[in-house]
Amino acid sequence: MNAVTMNSLSKIYDGGKKAVDSVSLSLSQGEVFGFLGPNGAGKTTTVKLLIGMLSPTEGNAGVFGIEPSKNPEKVHALSGVVTEHAQMYDNLTGLQNLIFYGSVFGLGEAESKRRGMELLRQLELSDAADTKLAAYSTGMRQRLSLARALIHQPQVLFLDEPTSGLDPESAQNVHSMIRRLAAEKGITVFLCTHQLRYAQEICTRYGLMAEGRLLAEGTLDALRSRICSDIKVKLQVRNMPADLTCCRIGDMTYELPIKSEEEIPQLVNRIAGAGGQIYHISSELPSLEDIYFTLTEKKE
Repeated sequence: MNAVTMNSLSKIYDGGKKAVDSVSLSLSQGEVFGFLGPNGAGKTTTVKLLIGMLSPTEGNAGVFGIEPSKNPEKVHALSGVVTEHAQMYDNLTGLQNLIFYGSVFGLGEAESKRRGMELLRQLELSDAADTKLAAYSTGMRQRLSLARALIHQPQVLFLDEPTSGLDPESAQNVHSMIRRLAAEKGITVFLCTHQLRYAQEICTRYGLMAEGRLLAEGTLDALRSRICSDIKVKLQVRNMPADLTCCRIGDMTYELPIKSEEEIPQLVNRIAGAGGQIYHISSELPSLEDIYFTLTEKKE
């Protein structure tokens, strides 16, 4: 059974704005799926549809076969949710917040405390366990929000800009934790972000959104093959052969496209054979950003 499914899922708000437009997707258990696009692309609305906060205008969705709009309580029991702005209780300590949310999911106080302390340790918040949330920084709040979402050991984790407000070291810690949860616990991660470079580091598959529509989905290799098969090669060469078609982008620095990395040895031999001196050569595949902008330009 798929962990998450969407079948022609659409949401039209009052006033006629179509925030989500006929999105169809399915996620397997243990995937780290990047749901990507700028603000206003429909990412947050999609998550609200998947956790039962909103009902779809058309189509349907499922979380382990449960329809969120009809059984939101069952979906919440299986899901953890982290939003960009963590909402918890300022007058409680970090640990007290986790114990409270554990009780909401039916955990006893001792079990909630045990799980809470372990999550605080993993997220480097042990020293702030007994500090009231009002004294937490934005980054600390965000990490505690992730701990809160994991307290009941969910099967699906919905993350909306989870590293917002985090310093690079804390963000890397969260990255590692997300990968570990998917690999070791089989948790399905549905990650919403507009930071495409960040998503490329952590996700196993991607869905690219724009104006409520799904432009494309697949692994990075599949998306690359869809938009462009060229590999960009950068070279630093003295005495570049005049008959070699390439673009000069700096002092002794050139750029040209090739179809396969197997062409690189031939290219090196050709330059060296013509008297060129090669100081540096590197190949660069299209990034997620390159793919996204190519797809949006085609859409326009």
